[in-house]
Amino acid sequence: MHVSARADYAVRALVELAASGGQPLKREQIATAQHIPVTFLANILQQLRTAGLVTTHRGNDGGYLLTLRPERITIADVIRAVDGPLANVRGDSPEAVKYDGSAEALCEVWIAVRASLRKVLEQVTLKDVATNALPAVVHELASEPNAWEPSKGYSSR
Repeated sequence: MHVSARADYAVRALVELAASGGQPLKREQIATAQHIPVTFLANILQQLRTAGLVTTHRGNDGGYLLTLRPERITIADVIRAVDGPLANVRGDSPEAVKYDGSAEALCEVWIAVRASLRKVLEQVTLKDVATNALPAVVHELASEPNAWEPSKGYSSR
């Protein structure tokens, strides 16, 4: 899975809001705390606002707030808000892709990839990350042999 800079910044920004205890944070505060370029963050916050995950309050005491409690917003919600579906194949959902011949079973592989992403990303909430109380599934997967080792094999970079 490729996590875009936009998705990474969006998740980090919302975790910062989750950790604020319901106090509004200014864009600059979030950017500084999470080392995110302010101009990039402005665009991301607008997307998150359009998606209904954040709201703004004007004035000296204003800033950004989560629209829902942090335990109600998952990492998957945030990624979908800024990048779209968690898994797609050439822009289509995995179940819409059809293959013939020897590649016919590949559709099921893409479905399994999406299911494995959901298994983690739909269970981890902003509160979980902000309070360092990750669900057991994350600890289990992260403790698997070789989980922390970089991928081996072909790399286009």
